[in-house]
Amino acid sequence: MPRRVDPDARRAQVADAVIDEIAAHGLRSVTLARISARSGLAIGSIRHYFGDNLREVMSFALGVLLQRAEHRNPGLSGDPASRVADLVVFVAPTSEQERKENIALVEYRVMARTDPGFAAEVAATSLAAAEAIRSLLRAALADRVIDEEALHREALLLLTLVEGFSLGSALSPAPLQEADVRAVVTDTLHRIRGAYPPRREAPVGRAGT
Repeated sequence: MPRRVDPDARRAQVADAVIDEIAAHGLRSVTLARISARSGLAIGSIRHYFGDNLREVMSFALGVLLQRAEHRNPGLSGDPASRVADLVVFVAPTSEQERKENIALVEYRVMARTDPGFAAEVAATSLAAAEAIRSLLRAALADRVIDEEALHREALLLLTLVEGFSLGSALSPAPLQEADVRAVVTDTLHRIRGAYPPRREAPVGRAGT
């Protein structure tokens, strides 16, 4: 009896081949022939799952990248300021697999600038990341006097830091060092907290007043 093929596993195999090809040669180098060579699957098998449509393969690979990013567990600590650092370290590419996936995402994001087919998914993910950073930073500065405009600027600074780590890693031959990323983020958070005065607790009224 022929071995049963798992369609989801086959599609994931194709997605991994796309990611590896982008990391090695760039997004525009991806062809069905190159995917076949990297995955070990015949072109006919790839067409069986995606049709004779490279665009569908590329869209699926982008979806896999975004799902993997969303479903990873960041393991955030209890301290609000540390949670911000944990999140930035979590999204920074500090392993070889993360570096490859980050390269692919960077290339998809560049293409999405002029490609509406990719733009919506990429924009939604970027917006979610920005909202997560803003929410965590708000909690980390709950004991500080800071208005909404300043909070927006500081969140933008942290988001720019994340983007810088992402682009820097994509242009580097090796993953980022986790200790370096955490040190940079921790120093940045220390500077941010120090820039705003502590909130004064409301005075406790005397008994009977």
